[in-house]
Amino acid sequence: MDQKKREEAQTAAGFFDPDQNCWRVNQADRLALVVDGEDYFPALRQIVSQAQHELLLIGWDFDFEIEMLPGESDGDGNAPDGLPNQVGAFLEAVVEQSPNLNVYILKWNGAVVAAPGRLLSSAAVYVFSHDRIHFALDGHHPFGACHHQKIIVADNAFAFCGGIDVTENRWDTAEHLPSDTRRVGKDGALLGPWHDATTALTGPVAAALGELARARWFRATGETLTPPGDGARDIWPENLEVAATQVDVAIARTEPPYDGAPLINEIECLFLDSIRMAQGTIYIESQYLTTQTICDALCDRLAEKDPPELIIINPEAALSGFEDQSMHVLRGRVIDRLQKADHLDRFHIYSPVNSAGEPIYVHAKIMIVDDAVLHIGSSNLDDRSMGFDTECDVAIHGHAHLISSFRERLLSEHLGVSQLHFRETLDREGSVIATITRLNAAKGRRLKPIIALPETWLGKTLADTRLMDPRYVAHESTNTGKGLRPRHIAVAAAGIAAGYLAVKLWKHWERKA
Repeated sequence: MDQKKREEAQTAAGFFDPDQNCWRVNQADRLALVVDGEDYFPALRQIVSQAQHELLLIGWDFDFEIEMLPGESDGDGNAPDGLPNQVGAFLEAVVEQSPNLNVYILKWNGAVVAAPGRLLSSAAVYVFSHDRIHFALDGHHPFGACHHQKIIVADNAFAFCGGIDVTENRWDTAEHLPSDTRRVGKDGALLGPWHDATTALTGPVAAALGELARARWFRATGETLTPPGDGARDIWPENLEVAATQVDVAIARTEPPYDGAPLINEIECLFLDSIRMAQGTIYIESQYLTTQTICDALCDRLAEKDPPELIIINPEAALSGFEDQSMHVLRGRVIDRLQKADHLDRFHIYSPVNSAGEPIYVHAKIMIVDDAVLHIGSSNLDDRSMGFDTECDVAIHGHAHLISSFRERLLSEHLGVSQLHFRETLDREGSVIATITRLNAAKGRRLKPIIALPETWLGKTLADTRLMDPRYVAHESTNTGKGLRPRHIAVAAAGIAAGYLAVKLWKHWERKA
């Protein structure tokens, strides 16, 4: 190891604290940073096709009917690699051609409630699939919590870990083109633009993620899986560019208290440690912005005499009106607090739009602090991800060029400019916020400032109860924690029903008057 790599490794070891802000720190022989589904799904097909012994698919949801490469099927439904394009049929074909391969698919049991249309395809996999395809629904979590990790491990040698699910509405290009006919649902309806990210990793860190995935399988099913012995295999998708080699990678988790085990909130601790060490810039992409502890830490930094810049990229709105009322009312309150703490115009929050001005849904979960720390994973900046749902993030520290280049890549995509143009502008402006302001177009592809909307009575009720965003805190059990309980649902339902009835009666009295 040369002197530069030795110093970076020592720096990473000093920042990451196993059992506090991470679970493990292991080396990645190769690392790629994958942005958007157009790059992810071809890489996933190649990895699945190369697996020979064990394939672990641990996720929030799997939709076995989607095409992995939209618009590329031939008349027989096959992709250009000659194998079926649909997920379920593709897995069947891969197992048929790999006589020693076992596939383990673990899906959150609540996903079949959230998307009941996918229940039949899941049931078909369970009942009719090859006997070396093992499917289970994960219900081993507190009531109302969900299994939200997105981990895929092949032969203990290669892993994906990040935010992209193998389900509908995740495929898109970096251009996020308007009315892209490849971005279509199974019902034929066009889907909106979608921005996402994950990582690809080989080496000891992939083996560690395999261990985590097998532990999750055991917790859900009671079955112990023995890792394959051929962990030194060279597996890599040819379409992915290697961003770095021999990188120390931290794995951080959130796990709610369950079956007597305490809360694990390594991800929250890692976020807080990263915010505290920021000097110049905190850059965040997240689906939500409601975490109380993170908000407190960010407000403290903004209130300093010379605070770091804080740039947050969020979706304009949630995927449903009910979710939007709850989560984005909470976001509005966080925005208000951050703006009050921001005395030097260092806080900006944006939502990306494509060339037609259509909102791009942000599903990526990323934090970049200065040129020093990069987090990518499954955790959102909401309380659920800090202490209620099951999450897994990976992080690197100390690789300045890799980290700054990745931030430039993300912002260049959002602004519709080349990465070189962004970097040259940043060199002149000396500030990420000033660079965004300089390059942000008046129309077309751009970043639109997010403005908090007024609260409705429904949104206020949902936000005040944190019905959609509960959490546990350290030293609390599932019996005493702040998680979603049946009584909360009953109270909320009664309140909503009472409010609805009151509105109907009021309108009735108005008509009578």
